[in-house]
Amino acid sequence: MENRILILALRGRDGSVISQLLERHQHECLRCSSVEELAREISRGAGAALVTEESLSGAVCDPLYEWLEQQEPWSDFPFILLATKRAGTRPKEAMETLERLGNVVVLERPIHSETLESAVRAVLRGRRRQYEARSHLEELKVAEERLTHLNAGLENRIAKRTSELSNANNRLMQEVSERERAQAALVQAQKMDAVGQLTGGIAHDFNNLLTVVSGNLELIERRTADERLVRYAGHARNATDRAAKLTHQLLAFSRTQQLELAPVDLNGLVEGMNDLLNRTIGPQVQKRWAFSPDTPWVLADAHQLELALLNLAINARDAMPDGGDLTIETDIGPHHGGELPSGDFAVVRVRDNGVGIPAKYMEKVFDPFFTTKPVGKGTGLGLSQVFGIAQQSGGTAQIESREGEGTTVSIWLPLVEMPAAKSTEDVHPARDTLKNKEHILVVDDDEGVRSFIVESLEMMGYTVSEAPNGAAGLALLAKAEPDALLLDFAMDGMNGAELADRARLLAPELPIILATGYADTDKFPACDVVLRKPFQIDALAEAVRSALKRGAVPHPA
Repeated sequence: MENRILILALRGRDGSVISQLLERHQHECLRCSSVEELAREISRGAGAALVTEESLSGAVCDPLYEWLEQQEPWSDFPFILLATKRAGTRPKEAMETLERLGNVVVLERPIHSETLESAVRAVLRGRRRQYEARSHLEELKVAEERLTHLNAGLENRIAKRTSELSNANNRLMQEVSERERAQAALVQAQKMDAVGQLTGGIAHDFNNLLTVVSGNLELIERRTADERLVRYAGHARNATDRAAKLTHQLLAFSRTQQLELAPVDLNGLVEGMNDLLNRTIGPQVQKRWAFSPDTPWVLADAHQLELALLNLAINARDAMPDGGDLTIETDIGPHHGGELPSGDFAVVRVRDNGVGIPAKYMEKVFDPFFTTKPVGKGTGLGLSQVFGIAQQSGGTAQIESREGEGTTVSIWLPLVEMPAAKSTEDVHPARDTLKNKEHILVVDDDEGVRSFIVESLEMMGYTVSEAPNGAAGLALLAKAEPDALLLDFAMDGMNGAELADRARLLAPELPIILATGYADTDKFPACDVVLRKPFQIDALAEAVRSALKRGAVPHPA
């Protein structure tokens, strides 16, 4: 009873379709015919409830709200709300419903079945953790009852054992405190795990869509002579680039994307953000720069570091509603605090003279979902992302603030040597005009992505074979003997990692290119080159060239 999924979908075939989908994944489901029945079945026991937005519209939800308000302290019953995609903000009534439901994951339709299944698994896992917390609390209650009974029988010996009972009571209170801290950490871990899994699933689907859109726009740009069409396609492709940056931001938060660390000119990166900051923070805030004369080079992911600095600039702007001064400075010096090894580090500081942060909040500012901004004005993810990006780069982030005086956030990063300038012979042309004779095998279960890759490679002059899944790819691999294999990671049946391992057994020297927008690529040593979605045609051409060059080096079977 406590693991079943309750479904409230009162219109059309939504209920039966959702039930069939979840039952295929071995979930026990019960379809409810009204909000009253849903509340009644929740009280009997359930792991989660999956509700369509229109089923709550206009319904009398008081029985459900009453149960939610009266649920036990250990319980935070989870809902998955299938919402209708809207332009703009949701109506006030819909937002009030979300607020009263409490623990809600909102998925906008249309939604991929894998994303729905991932969300269901995440909320059920969170509910099971709540059941574990309930067991711990019941054990604690039993222990407390035993102690009370023991104390009642020991009243005649209180005088002799006061010291012993005092020590036992202190130990008990310490244990209760530790369990409360553990329970709070468990709830936070559940939340982060659910958000991370949901983000990863959405990112894969979204990056596939962006690859198709941006890739075909680039094909239009290359194959038309109409200047207006080229201009229109360019505007649209710029929009897809911005959408790709949003996906990278989500992945940076969920820690499912590894940073691409490389030497970065810190002064040059900060100076190059001038136009972006001008458009973002507006004219009311006066910007000041203070660059280190030593021109520090750091080991970082340039895109993610820009994202961190942009987050800090936006926070500074919000802390100065009537205008003020924003200072960004770079420096080199030793880090104090013991978090990093001894030695000099580069540091970039973002300083404002805004309202500051109260001292009681300083220990929480880097926690995910914590924000001092009013409701609806902040997500609580900005400083968490900054801290995560700094740590993944081998550094750390620090904050100093006084209420009414302003805030300074410092990002410390490892110093590296300035890289040697590349010779002109190492620079590839912007567009691939070579006519190649090599044979490339493309395996991707997304027809739109596969078609874009195939057409682009054929335009470059390669001979191309394609397969819609891993099994078909292996069959073609044995028959066609290609010069390189380009495959997707997330595919039904056999994923890209499994396909790469089996392909390596058949052809140890075959160059393998992994195209992915989500996977942790360190886990797939069988792949020679990683191509991150969404990608442009030039990036595809460079990945193929790089893989073919590595083809001469045999891999262990």
